[in-house]
Parts: sequence; structure tokens; C-alpha cells
Amino acid sequence: MTAEPIAGHSSRWPVPPQDGYTVDDLFTLPDLPPHTELLDGSLVFVSPQRDFHSTMIDLLMSGLRHSAPPGLKARREMTVVLDRRNGPEPDISVVRAEAVTGRELTRFRAADVLLAVEVVSPDSEARDRDTKPQKYAAAGIPNFWLVEMVGSDHHPVVRVYELDPVTRTYALTGIHHDRLKAGVPFPVDIDISSDALDRL
Repeated sequence: MTAEPIAGHSSRWPVPPQDGYTVDDLFTLPDLPPHTELLDGSLVFVSPQRDFHSTMIDLLMSGLRHSAPPGLKARREMTVVLDRRNGPEPDISVVRAEAVTGRELTRFRAADVLLAVEVVSPDSEARDRDTKPQKYAAAGIPNFWLVEMVGSDHHPVVRVYELDPVTRTYALTGIHHDRLKAGVPFPVDIDISSDALDRL
């Protein structure tokens, strides 16, 4: 599972198995960096977060937790197991409360997730816009939000999608600039203006 080190370097890079990694590998390989994801059997490492990414997650988490009914919980940066070769880590997941089984929990099943949220970063743009939504939809996650920073003033925009159960694809149901109002997976009304971010 390891390759010989490059001359002058003391670390060893893992050599992927012939058929790629599995979710079991994701949780058992030693020394993986925090927030490593698994997409199509390949390990994906994340870059350091930008301030927009971190504060936008905080802003949405606060609004979701304030609005969530007793049977649902919002969690940040937890692996969601879609299948044996895919374990992405949405920035935010809204899950059924019974899926939160203890403090040692490391993952959720796709069947327990009602909403996946991705805040786009420059290094993850293609994954957040294309790869992950397709995989979330195929796994049956009913709601998806894509959050981006746009314009010269870098204000947040949240695109809200709902799953079409027949085609297993997402349909855009709203684009929100200053205030996020949505009825699913439960009613939310969140100030997502630049001023709201600046207050954090």
C-alpha cells in the first residue's frame, strides 16, 4: 500500500488499490488529513478554508439550528456514505435526529440526510457544482443548497434545489441573495446578506 519515498523526502505516499479506495479505507487508513473525502474511490484532500467558507457555514448552521423541528438536526463537516466508493463530506447536513447515535459518530448514511449544503471554494468548484450534486441526487438526498460568493462585493448567493424522484436529478427552486427563505426540508428564514456575514 505504500511507495518508496522520493529521494530527499521522508514521507511515503499511499498507492491506491487497483479498484480504488472504499469507505472502509477512508475510516481506517492512518494519518489521513482532516476532512478527507472519498469520491469514486479516490481520496480528495481539502485546502485550508477561506474566511467566507467558514463564516458562511456558521451563518447557515445558526439559522438551521434555530429553525429545525425536534426530529431533525444540523451537523457540519461529517462524512455521508453514499455507497462503498463514495463518502463526501458536505459542509452542512440536515439529518434525522435518530441518526445522531453518540459523540463517537463519524458518518451518516445517505438515507438519514434530508439536506446537503456545499459552500464553494476555488479548489472545489467543479466538485461542489457538478460531481457532488449528481452523487447526492443519485443517492436520494431530497434537498441540496449550493452557496457561492459572487460579484465585485463578494456577497453570498444560495441556490436551492429539490430532488425530482423520477429522474433522480435536482431541480432549481430558488436563488437567494440577501435572505434565504425556503419551505423544505423545513421552513427557514435566514439573513444571508454581506452585513450578516460581517457581524460574525
